[in-house]
Amino acid sequence: MEKEEVKQRIKKVVSQVLKIDESEIADNANFIFDLGADSMQSMLLIAAFEEEFDIEMDVEKAQEVQTIDGAVDFISKYLQG
Repeated sequence: MEKEEVKQRIKKVVSQVLKIDESEIADNANFIFDLGADSMQSMLLIAAFEEEFDIEMDVEKAQEVQTIDGAVDFISKYLQG
């Protein structure tokens, strides 16, 4: 899967979970500082990403991912493996 497609799907999930418009989500947006995610929403995002991409992520490592671009790289590794 192309990284651009991964990014679009990530933005869709973030938009749904955080209830913000997809167009307001920058590629380098930080989940907490830019998008206002709290710890509960961060866990919901991880679960939503796992569902969207049909993968199972290392939750501790996933929690270290802070940005949209970081999530693209992180999830892409699971999709290649």
